[in-house]
Amino acid sequence: MTDFKTTPPNPMDFIKIALLAIAIILIVGRGASTSGYNWQWYRVSQYLFTFQNGILQPGLLIQGLVVTTKITVLSMALALLIGLITALARLSNSMICRAVARVYLELIRNTPLLVQIFLIYFVLGPLWGLSRFSSAVLALSLFEGAYGSEIFRSGILSINRNQWEAAYSLGLDTWKTYRLVVLPQAVRRILPPLTGQAVSLIKDSALVSTIAIYDLTMQGQAIVSRTYLVFEIWLTVAAIYLCLTLTLSTMSRRLEKRLALFNQ
Repeated sequence: MTDFKTTPPNPMDFIKIALLAIAIILIVGRGASTSGYNWQWYRVSQYLFTFQNGILQPGLLIQGLVVTTKITVLSMALALLIGLITALARLSNSMICRAVARVYLELIRNTPLLVQIFLIYFVLGPLWGLSRFSSAVLALSLFEGAYGSEIFRSGILSINRNQWEAAYSLGLDTWKTYRLVVLPQAVRRILPPLTGQAVSLIKDSALVSTIAIYDLTMQGQAIVSRTYLVFEIWLTVAAIYLCLTLTLSTMSRRLEKRLALFNQ
């Protein structure tokens, strides 16, 4: 077994990131000062956390973050299921399954997500009794599942054909071959692109604000309309989204390293 070594973080990387952040802040601050903008950062904290009767309570932005997190987690779970089923359908011997999967992919990938959200909420929502939240989750799941299916399919096809033949020679049927042989090996290969798709899902979830779901983006819009704290609120919202995506990427890298260590 070979040793699995991780590269320690380089202090220069942190310095470069800090300098880049400072440069961005200075550029934004310069542009705002040129336009005569009056910074009021002290007012932002109340939209993150507040104290009521001595108890720490989440502010409007944190409440929106909770909604965004719920939508993202549910949509990602459903998108993974849809993506896997679609990938298996495209790889099946059934012409009907391949045709249905192909039609689904072409419809979803060649139409804007915003249009899909509107169609599901205003057309399918009343027919199926879907709430705003359910409509948003369904729209995001279908959209991300279409792209996730190609990731699953490429990962499955990357497995050497000898693995399939060995499984069949042991008497395994197609389902058990997928479950016990192919998919466990494909997971390590598809994890990085799936993480990228999850990051895209977090950012795409901002579009659900168009159907009056008070996620992080919608809460930011509502606060800006009342307070006119344009730069402060939107920079805070951007920072929260950045924290979400960086946390997800870090968790993915750690999981990928664990899988690499396990497979060695």
